[in-house]
Amino acid sequence: LYISMKKLLFQKFIKDNFKVFSFIILSFGSIVWILQSVSYLDYVTEDGHGFKVYFYYTVFNFPKIIHRILPFAFFISLFYLIVRYEEKNQLLIFWIHGVKKIQLINTIIIYSILFAFAQIVLGGFISPKSQDLGRSFIRNSDMDFFPSIIRPGKFVDAVQGLTIFVESVNKKGFYENIFLKDDFSTSMYEFKSQIIYAKKAKLISTTEKRYFKLFDGKLIKINNNKIDTFDYKSIDFDLTKFGTKTTTYPKIQEVSTKILMKCIIYAYQDQLEKFKDGNYLTCNKDRVDEVAQEILKRFFLPIYIPLIALMTCLQILKSKENKKYKFLKNLSFISIFFVIIISEVSLRYSSYNLIGLLFFTLFPIVSFFTIYLILIRRLNYKIIL
Repeated sequence: LYISMKKLLFQKFIKDNFKVFSFIILSFGSIVWILQSVSYLDYVTEDGHGFKVYFYYTVFNFPKIIHRILPFAFFISLFYLIVRYEEKNQLLIFWIHGVKKIQLINTIIIYSILFAFAQIVLGGFISPKSQDLGRSFIRNSDMDFFPSIIRPGKFVDAVQGLTIFVESVNKKGFYENIFLKDDFSTSMYEFKSQIIYAKKAKLISTTEKRYFKLFDGKLIKINNNKIDTFDYKSIDFDLTKFGTKTTTYPKIQEVSTKILMKCIIYAYQDQLEKFKDGNYLTCNKDRVDEVAQEILKRFFLPIYIPLIALMTCLQILKSKENKKYKFLKNLSFISIFFVIIISEVSLRYSSYNLIGLLFFTLFPIVSFFTIYLILIRRLNYKIIL
C-alpha cells in the first residue's frame, strides 16, 4: 500500500509540474514569438516578401524559441510547484506516507534528465530543420508583394542591385515621375549601371514575369567612363531578375547537426579543404570556433538542466515553519538564476581556449555531484522536517 501511495504521489507531482511547465513555456513562447514576429515585418514592408512567406517563416521559427526558453521555463515551473506544495502542506503528505526527501529528489533528477534529453533532440535536430524550412520560403520567394516596398517620396533599395524612387501614385494606379537605378557591375573594378526616368509607369505582374511598363522618359547607360543617353516613348523594365537583400543562405543555427559535425571532424583532421558542403556552411579556420560553440549549445548545454533541478530541490531541506526557510528559498532562486547566466556566458568562451571549454563542461558536473553528495550526507545524518 505504501509503495502504491508513493507511486501515486510521485505521479501527481510530475503531472502537476508538467501542467505548470506547459502553461509557462507556451505563454512565454507565444509572447516572444509575437515580439519577434513584429520585428520580422520588415520582410514584408521593406524587403518585398508576401504575407504568406512571412507567416511560414515566423511559424517555423517557433521551435527555436521553445528551445531557448525551455531551461528557464523548467526552472520556474519546478520552483513554483515546490513552493506551492510546501505552502499548502502537500509536501508533508509525502513525508507522512514514508517518502524520504532523497527519494523525491532522485525522482525530480530523473524527471529533469528527460527534459535534458528533450532539449537535445529539440536543439540538435528539430529546431535547425524547422529554421531551415522557414528560410527556404525566403529563398524561394518571388517578391510577390513588390508593390508594398514602393512608397512615394522615398528611395527604396530593398532589392539587390536596384534603387527605386517614385514621386507619386495617381488614382489609376500609375506611378508618376519614377527613377530607376540598375547597377549590374560584375566586379569592384568596373562600373556598369543604367538610370531610367519615366513620366509614368505601370507595374505589370503575370504568372511568368513582373515588369515596369515605362512611358515618356530617358535612359542613361554608364559603362565605366562611357555614357550613352536616349529618349523613349515606351519600354519594359524586367523585374524578375532581381532578388531580395534578405539573407537567404542558412545561418549557423539553421545548419543541420550532421554538417556541423562534419566540419568539426575535418578541422580536427586538418583537412578543411576537403569539406564539400559549402552551399550550407563555410567551414574554415575562422569559422570552426563558431561551429564548435553551436555543437556545445545543442548537445552539452542541456546538462545544466539536472543541475538546475537539483538546486531547486534545496528548498525541501527546510519546512515553512523553519526560520531559515525563506532565506533558503531566496538563496536557491538567486543561485539558479546565476547558474543560468553562467551557462550562457561560459558557452560563448567555451570554444576560444581550453580553460573556457573545461569550465563550461566541468562546472555543471562538478557542481551537481558536490551538491548531491552534500544532500545525501545531510539527509542521512539529520532528519529535517
